[in-house]
Amino acid sequence: MIKKALWISPNEAIGHRCPIFRKNLNFQKELSSAVLQITAKGVYVAFIDGRRIGDFILAPGWTSYKTRLQVQAYDITGFLKNGSELSVIVGHGWYRGRLKGFWGRNPELYKEPAELVAEITLNFSDGTSETVITDNSWNWAESPLISSDIYDGEHYDASLEVLKFKPVIVSGNNLKALIEQEGETVKEHESFKPIDFFVTPSGEKVLDFGQNITGYVEFTVNAKKGDRVHLSCAETLDSNGNFYTINYRSALSEINYICKDGIQTYKPLCTFFGFRYIRIDSAPEDFSPDNFRAIAVYSDIKRTGYLHSSDRKLNKLFSNIVWSQKDNFLDVPTDCPQRDERMGWSGDAHVFAKTAGFLFDTEKFFSKWLNDLKADQFEDGMVPNVIPDIIGEGGSPGWGDAVCICPWQIYLAYGNKQILENQFESMCKWVDYITSTTTTEFLWTGRSQYGDWLALDAPKGSLKGISNEELIASAFYAYSTELTVKSGKILDRDVERYENLYRKILQKFRETYTEFNTQTECALAINFNLADDSQKVGERLVELVKKAGNSLTTGFIGTPYLLHALSKTGHTDIAYSLLLREEYPSWLFSVKQGATTIWEHWDGIRSDGSFWGKEANSRMNSFNHYAYGAVADWVYSVACGINVPDDGAGYKKIIFAPRPDNRLKYLCAQIETRQGTVVSSWSYNENGALNIHIKTPSPAKFIMSGKSISLEKGEYNFTY
Repeated sequence: MIKKALWISPNEAIGHRCPIFRKNLNFQKELSSAVLQITAKGVYVAFIDGRRIGDFILAPGWTSYKTRLQVQAYDITGFLKNGSELSVIVGHGWYRGRLKGFWGRNPELYKEPAELVAEITLNFSDGTSETVITDNSWNWAESPLISSDIYDGEHYDASLEVLKFKPVIVSGNNLKALIEQEGETVKEHESFKPIDFFVTPSGEKVLDFGQNITGYVEFTVNAKKGDRVHLSCAETLDSNGNFYTINYRSALSEINYICKDGIQTYKPLCTFFGFRYIRIDSAPEDFSPDNFRAIAVYSDIKRTGYLHSSDRKLNKLFSNIVWSQKDNFLDVPTDCPQRDERMGWSGDAHVFAKTAGFLFDTEKFFSKWLNDLKADQFEDGMVPNVIPDIIGEGGSPGWGDAVCICPWQIYLAYGNKQILENQFESMCKWVDYITSTTTTEFLWTGRSQYGDWLALDAPKGSLKGISNEELIASAFYAYSTELTVKSGKILDRDVERYENLYRKILQKFRETYTEFNTQTECALAINFNLADDSQKVGERLVELVKKAGNSLTTGFIGTPYLLHALSKTGHTDIAYSLLLREEYPSWLFSVKQGATTIWEHWDGIRSDGSFWGKEANSRMNSFNHYAYGAVADWVYSVACGINVPDDGAGYKKIIFAPRPDNRLKYLCAQIETRQGTVVSSWSYNENGALNIHIKTPSPAKFIMSGKSISLEKGEYNFTY
């Protein structure tokens, strides 16, 4: 960890310009090893003699900067020779850019200057060592990176030949916020060549990369000094086939590149975009589409889960869910990667956390994010709605409850009690916050909230469904309290107070809420075991589904729990009907519309080619929003029946209880767990016989047709 270095910054205001800092490393002895420890207020790219150090994109990542700023360590032994130049460009990133502009706050650049701190340890063959730190021996210049913003993109001038270096300002060595790298690093992953190059009816030159991704474009051009390459991003085309950017709102999402002489290659240094299409607004006359490629950029999470079925459209849905997770797991679990938002909304994270753990190894990713949640939690226990907290608002039911739900789901997936240990105090503070602020004892009332956000039963002019908001809040009050009790018992804590509280919440809920009038109300009551008669509520849920034309009407809060509620009350056939439905509204509707990721709205693009919303509302229409992808959790845990009991966290024990449906001929779920590979698949042969294949790395139970069979580690086949 950095101990002696001093923070350095430019000695004058430079507005949007991104500074480059430099230091020559001089040594006379034979070098045996060298380590660079570095971080910045902004995002940085470091070079030695023009060669980039490391593959961490957007380092040091996004944390609650006031209390937590990650430090990266790089082995630079192979880079160095006597006199080598270490240079570091610092872009705005999440620290200095207009990230708060979405909420109308601080639309200009943050007033804090770009700052850098670094420490280089040189170890020599004779056993001695030397430490080089950032101090007043460094200097700085305005770099070729004229501007770089998370929302707006980059402006880079490669024609600059001579940089004018000046003295730095040293601003002390307050290093209290520095922490070692906690999260997964952000890296480049898949790359895509254009699948099409065309001219739109409006005369726009457009590249189609075939997949909606988070990342950027790399291009190579042969140009003259002063030639320009100007590129713009879009997720989709409008009904006439023209470039569509209204849903980016104020995010410019563009690249402006001024060329030098000759053949040159460029890709952004300090920003990212969400896009499928690139419009070439200007480029040298002889540019070639073959010299462009799109590069996916996201946290280096390991793929662990796979779903496959006999239904082509369902397989495409599975692919879309995976891609939306990749695209929105860029250091924090963002809501979307394209517009002027891209924030770590806690509600989206809570509904997707279980699915995320099936598809990728997210233990390290979520552990880092939850530490930021703990750091940003208010003194009174209120949890901000976005983490890191940049809007200063919080406490919405279903959003703040991520403080309890996410640690629990991560614990079940990986079996590491430390995640509960780290977060238990935050869980208690959250439950205590609700208890101390509610206007009705043992319910959660009197709180402004998002409700069932974007539910289809929303009244005209509203973005919230008609579900009783205080019922929703009280349901999550009960659930968070229950999870706090469970977590406390695992940690051997005294949770008697919370056990008593939970019993009183449950009693009060059942006394107060005796009727359930929306699909979401039913789904929460059933899933959280709050209904006095779950079976009766299940019948009510079926009635509401049929009343809606055998379709769902749920939003962000209700959808993740809907199919589970149907299955828990004996209506798995109806859950399958909703999953396999192709007409709007449904998961497969967007697939039929050509989606390559999950949409924010069930009708983001309608059958007639028009877009969701009217006037200003149409600007809130992301085509890369993972929340509704939480349906994959139901496919894993109900359709394929892979479940982890509370006493089997980390897949030390497994319950297999698949529920096949002959509308699918084949369905398979696979997960790489801490214990080994887990597989549950089933298929119907031509004679209608059902074949089930199970692979378990741990002791398990197999439940089918009301019978339970104990299994040891191994592979099994059953025929019905």
